[in-house]
Amino acid sequence: MAHPAFSPSHVAVVTGGASGIGLAAAKRFASMGLKVAIADLAGEKLDRAYAAASELANTGDVIAIATDVTNVEDLRKLQQTVNDRFGGVAVLMNNAGIQPGSSVFDADHWDKIIAVNMFGIIRGCQVFGPDMIRRGKPGLIINTGSKQGITTPPGDPAYNVSKSGVKTFTEALQHELRNTKDCHVTAHLFIPGFVYTPLTAGDRTEKPAGAWTPEQTVDFMLERVSAGDFYILCPDNDVARSLDERRILWAANDIIRNRPPLSRWHPEYQSEFADFVNQDI
Repeated sequence: MAHPAFSPSHVAVVTGGASGIGLAAAKRFASMGLKVAIADLAGEKLDRAYAAASELANTGDVIAIATDVTNVEDLRKLQQTVNDRFGGVAVLMNNAGIQPGSSVFDADHWDKIIAVNMFGIIRGCQVFGPDMIRRGKPGLIINTGSKQGITTPPGDPAYNVSKSGVKTFTEALQHELRNTKDCHVTAHLFIPGFVYTPLTAGDRTEKPAGAWTPEQTVDFMLERVSAGDFYILCPDNDVARSLDERRILWAANDIIRNRPPLSRWHPEYQSEFADFVNQDI
């Protein structure tokens, strides 16, 4: 059974909704009869997303609002516009994200990555969350994280830091919500696997066999949110949940066993890691 927040005529807001997972979510919500606000940077992608979601919705039940999630005033205008047009929000999906690449000692991109990927989500929750709580009705805040924010593989430290922050913030948010009297809103950390989107495509023009589509990923998210999961850890065609669990456990054990950080990629531990992931849990 779907979560009551996903009921027809309820209102969903999706940031980063013009492409990839965000667009798939906006279209799925529209097909379920929700009223949908698609928020993204102004441009043709946002216009196309509006048209695509509108084809699946009742007339007038989709709006597209140009929004820069790094600008808190844009987020406040987004909330006001949605409230004026549709009423109170039942589903907030903070999904906007970028991944232009980064390195430890090169300052390029760091500020923008943190501003979009982490503070865009934090500010989105701070702008929309209080009113969602005050409504006194079932609501969902779904924040898009990443496995890279949990196992933090080398190669893109700014992205990892931003998504680690999303994980930490969303955990704190859910703790706050569950300890708030008469609150019927819950938070959920959405952790996609390998998904073929404009963010991950690179030079590829066709979906790799190992990747899921955005639509598969969103359907999995809907199923697990409705089941009550906080950590929505998505598999893909290459990585089963059991492998993700071993990778996450290995990373946690770096602290417990006082190993070097990121020992999974340390030459002295690679053989041990390979044996570990193949053990029975």
